[in-house]
Formats: sequence, structure tokens, C-alpha cells
Amino acid sequence: MNETLQDGLPPPVRALAEADFSAVAQAFGGAGFSVAEPADGILTIRRPGSGRPAVLLSVGVHGDETGPIELTAYLLDALAREPAALAVDLMVCVGSIGAIRAGKRFIDADLNRMFRAERGSLAGTAEAARADEMIAATAAFFADAGAERWHLDLHTAIRASHYPTFAIVPELIEETARERLIGWLGEAGIGAVILNRETAGTYSYHTAEHHGAAGSTVELGRIGTLGRNDLAQFAAASAALDRLLRGKPPAQAPLAVPHLFRVAQNIIKLSDRFTMAFGKETQNFTPLRQGDEIARDGDTVYTVQHDEEFVVFPNPDVRIGLRAGMMVVRIG
Repeated sequence: MNETLQDGLPPPVRALAEADFSAVAQAFGGAGFSVAEPADGILTIRRPGSGRPAVLLSVGVHGDETGPIELTAYLLDALAREPAALAVDLMVCVGSIGAIRAGKRFIDADLNRMFRAERGSLAGTAEAARADEMIAATAAFFADAGAERWHLDLHTAIRASHYPTFAIVPELIEETARERLIGWLGEAGIGAVILNRETAGTYSYHTAEHHGAAGSTVELGRIGTLGRNDLAQFAAASAALDRLLRGKPPAQAPLAVPHLFRVAQNIIKLSDRFTMAFGKETQNFTPLRQGDEIARDGDTVYTVQHDEEFVVFPNPDVRIGLRAGMMVVRIG
């Protein structure tokens, strides 16, 4: 993290970016909560045996996505000033601590592809070790949780998007919980929701699959510099999160019902010969027509299979074996 910029950060933002929970932990501990830090950058706040909803809030899984760090820092600071207002059991996870400190997206590899059993050549990376810490802390947090379980993994996007805010929701989430999550996403100003049937090794899919959480990867807008983010773009999400953590009913109807999409195909990079038919700067949700070429990898050619598919997360520079993009179809 740039030292000059770090010095100018508001104390709550600086503390969360440095994975320093000391002030927050002291405030909630002093108010009678059970507070623990099971690993660096992970804080749990509970009232044992309460049966309260369990909410996991993760930020900084990519170290250069700093807006959610600021958003969460201010929410935590406000709650720490009136800890009795916290109506849920809460786990806060700062993901790529080393990458945040370095001002980079990751150190060795993408952390949000490490929540899988098979990591191949990535098994020895710094992110694999960090994912193991996060997996263990997550399992402990949800072990005794009640039926209502949430995981909101907050991100910001590198590239422009036809939907500036969107979310990816695992389709395996129980229907009632999934509908409640989509309703909350609408309240948070999310414009599009992608239902995903297949894991990509992401943190939110892991919690949905292994812990029954209503998990979602939430893209809140464009990437920015820590301390210089336009917090106005996060206003709806901040209000919705504050309401969720305080157990209050929605203040108003959703800003809009999110448009619904489903993953049609994942584009996997098979070799160094992989090329895409468009640049990685292509906007998310750019439409393609049936038969259009998406990518080719030696003898493998990916084409659009439906009348219309939209490209999301195009990135030909990923490592071999990882997803270089996803194609989605509109369903609602």
C-alpha cells in the first residue's frame, strides 16, 4: 500500500485494510459478545446459542478491489459505536491481505479460484495457503449456525459493464434462501444476477455448497484506489448491508428487480494457444449472436450456442485450466 496514501486514510479504513480489528473487537467484546480472530484478517462476533442469522462478509479477495474495504470499514465503525444494534452473528474476512498491502490484485495467483479440492500447480502458492485459512475459519463459523446463513463476497470490476452492478449466485442455494438473497440484491441496487450451476473455485460458491449459505459474488461497480473511491456508487449496497446487519426490514421496495441470467457455458483456457475473438477490454454483458466465435484453443473452438449469449469476465491471460470467461443467457 502506498505509504503516503496510507497515512491519509481515515482510521477505520486504514485499520481494515491492514487487517487490524483491535478497536472493533474491543468494542464488541466490551458489550458482551463472543469475539475471536481465528486467523489474520478474520473476525467473528457472536452471541452463542442465540439462533441469530449468520452473516459472512468478505472483502479484498482481490487486493486491488478497494471500494468494498471502505464501505465495510465505515459500517463496522458505526456498529462498533453502538454494538447492541448488531442483530446477526457476523464474520468479517479480509481476503488477500498481502496483495492489499502491496497494492496488487494477487501475490502468486487468483485467490478466488482456490476454493476447490484440486489446485494442481497452484497448490504451493500464497493464495492456496490463505484459502486454507479462510476455509477453516468459515467452517468453524457456520458449524453451529442456524438455518439463515448469508455470505456476501464484495468485489468491484476491472472493466466496464452494461450492468455496472451485478452478482453471481450459485443455483444450488435452497430456493427460499435464494429468492431472499435476490430480493436483497435488488434492494442493494444490483442490476443483474447470474445463476451459476458450476463451481469456479470461488469463495461464495464454496460457502453455498459446503455450508448451505446464501452466497453471492457481488460486483459493486468499478475498481478504484483505496481512499479515493467514489463511495456514492456504493450507497444502495451500504444501506442494504446496514439494514441486514441491524436486522431491520427494508426501508423501501427494491430499487429495481435485477435482470436474471444463467450461465450457458464456461470458456476454459486449455493451452497457451488460447485466443479470444475479442479483447479482454470487452465490456461485461456484451451480446453475441448464435454461431459467433468466442475463442479458440488449438482444435477447440468455442462458439455461441443460443440465439444470444452475453460475455462476462473475458480474460485470455488466466492460467491454463482456469475460466477465461463465461457466457450467459437472459432468463428474466
